[in-house]
Amino acid sequence: MTRPPVISWGARDPRLRGPVVAGLDAGGARNAIGVHAATFSVYQALAVATGALSPRHRPNLEGTAPSIEIGPFDQWSDPGKIVTLDPWGHRVADVFASELEAGLDIRPSIAATAGSLRMAEIDDAVDLGRLRPDGRVLTRAGDMAVTKIAIEPVWWLPGVAARFGLAENALRQALFRCTDGMYPALVTDPEREVFLPPIGGTSVYLFGDPALLRASDRQICCRVHDECGGSDVFGSDLCTCRPYLALGVEEAVRMAQAGGLGVVVYNRKEGRALGEVVKLLVYNARARAAGGDRAAAYFDRTIEVAGVCDMRFQALSVDVLHWLGLTRIDRWVSMSNLKADALTQAGIEIVRQVALPDDRVPARAGVEITAKRASGYYSGA
Repeated sequence: MTRPPVISWGARDPRLRGPVVAGLDAGGARNAIGVHAATFSVYQALAVATGALSPRHRPNLEGTAPSIEIGPFDQWSDPGKIVTLDPWGHRVADVFASELEAGLDIRPSIAATAGSLRMAEIDDAVDLGRLRPDGRVLTRAGDMAVTKIAIEPVWWLPGVAARFGLAENALRQALFRCTDGMYPALVTDPEREVFLPPIGGTSVYLFGDPALLRASDRQICCRVHDECGGSDVFGSDLCTCRPYLALGVEEAVRMAQAGGLGVVVYNRKEGRALGEVVKLLVYNARARAAGGDRAAAYFDRTIEVAGVCDMRFQALSVDVLHWLGLTRIDRWVSMSNLKADALTQAGIEIVRQVALPDDRVPARAGVEITAKRASGYYSGA
């Protein structure tokens, strides 16, 4: 049986750190719990069961290298800075070439490519004179040039536990129970410290020259946004999610045009990580509450349905910023005190916080924004 590679999380040299091995056919070489693209693992199972996918398939990584250079940065070798993603996940084909040649099933957990975006709100910003096409960052047709980055979660369990002041065994036991025992190695194999959880990942969009990540004098604008499909995609007016996402993109374009770098981070954490079903149940409870939908009871309705108000755990959201090598955000496009506190505690400086203008708050979202401001959200005052 092939001996699994040892993972020394936080090692500066990736060859000393070791590769994450978690393929469907990894066999005895497996050193991580779970599989890559774990949020789609059930679909993989269906593909294997129907014969559409061979469990022995290995991806051909030729030509898949990132379109830009990212890292390494000092944060990559600080085991307390990055605990929820593999900082070398986009470079496995080159830094672990010899292990791949030896037959280990090593797969990228990060991919980066050049692309473009379009948003109706950016067209509106041009029409209103807030933005001007420059042909580089923003074209006259409304296309925004970006670097797109996709990140799958890779958790180093000792580091995740330490981030919350937990005993690692307590974290493992909770993960085992709350996944109905799907991953028995969580409790039977403490030597496997890396876990690929079956949760949504993160998308990053860089506006401007990615080389500025290494420039000490660069200006950075950043929006960390948590998924809200109803608003972000379909334009629901019950919350401020899409308006704030659009503002983040607008500010990112403006920063890139001024010679800085815009960063938009999109986390798949629908409904404060409570899920869309819970979110819609809460909408019903709010609408039918005695006295109507009131800001004073906004968070209470969620707690009554879900038992907790928020499960996003913003202390984990800073890892992607560490991965990008960021230590300062010049324009932080967020009103969330929870996100701002997470950055501050992680040692990332916020120079200026940008609130969502009142004229961009949908009429029916007034209850939400009033409740959030009362709970400690930044108001711009």
